Amino acid sequence: MELRQLRYFVRVAELGSIGRAARELEVVASALSQQISRLESELATRLLVRTPTGVVPTPAGTAFLRQAQLTLRHAENAVAAAREARLSGMVSVGFAPTTASVLARPFYAAMAERYPNVRLHLVEGLSGNLGELLTGRRLDLAVLFQNDSTQGRSAIPVLDERLFLLARRGMVPLADGEPVTIAQLGSLPQAVTSKAHGLRAWVEAAFERAGVEPWIGVEIDGLTTLMDLVQANPLATIQPGAAVARVESGLLSMHPIDDPFLFRRNLVYCINDEELSPAALAARVVLLDVMRALVRNGGWPGATLLDS
Repeated sequence: MELRQLRYFVRVAELGSIGRAARELEVVASALSQQISRLESELATRLLVRTPTGVVPTPAGTAFLRQAQLTLRHAENAVAAAREARLSGMVSVGFAPTTASVLARPFYAAMAERYPNVRLHLVEGLSGNLGELLTGRRLDLAVLFQNDSTQGRSAIPVLDERLFLLARRGMVPLADGEPVTIAQLGSLPQAVTSKAHGLRAWVEAAFERAGVEPWIGVEIDGLTTLMDLVQANPLATIQPGAAVARVESGLLSMHPIDDPFLFRRNLVYCINDEELSPAALAARVVLLDVMRALVRNGGWPGATLLDS
């Protein structure tokens, strides 16, 4: 008895038609009928009977169907277990600091659950530096942004992140969550990233569109330090919603900015599929699943999924 024969019998019994099952299984109807006859001969019992509208299982066929379905499920589980067991080795994944603050923990947890034999190397850094590491084959995957260089890389667009004004409570004379305009921000000292960050270019472009000169209070290369200073001083900053993961609850107010172009697109990058190991390919699937689940479940503030 072969698994192929079980699959054929189960599909014929489920569809109630040899012809329909043959088309779905992409085999010739006569060959399918022959395999069912061989199975019946081996079992020495009739499994199916013909009716004017197709075929139906006999009592023996009904009993056999239940066990055949269970056997096929066990076989599929065995194949899946074998595939997962052979997924091992190291996968290197890069995140920008704000992305890491919301994504690193759930991604690690999901990988540990699905592929415990795969060892992760997570790298947090500037998106430009991550791009160089990816090009140099020192990263397998990276979550980067639309305006990062994409030459020679494969990319999957996943989500858009809205940017927000974050400031100590009382600095902005508005209730938490009320929108602000760029024009209202000219009088606020800003904690900004250096020009090495793509985020700085988005912020400067928004001020330029509004015809407002930003008040640069301090430049900081490091999300943790930047958010610490904003929480402790009369400083404001423009950041994606993921940055609130680094904020002590209740210290800052968060305001959407009335500028339809002030967002950044997140993409999962790799060099190309042919260069990815099976473990890296599996990690990319998990990474995409986790990113999309975070947005759907409200775990990524200000993020909107792209159609896929």
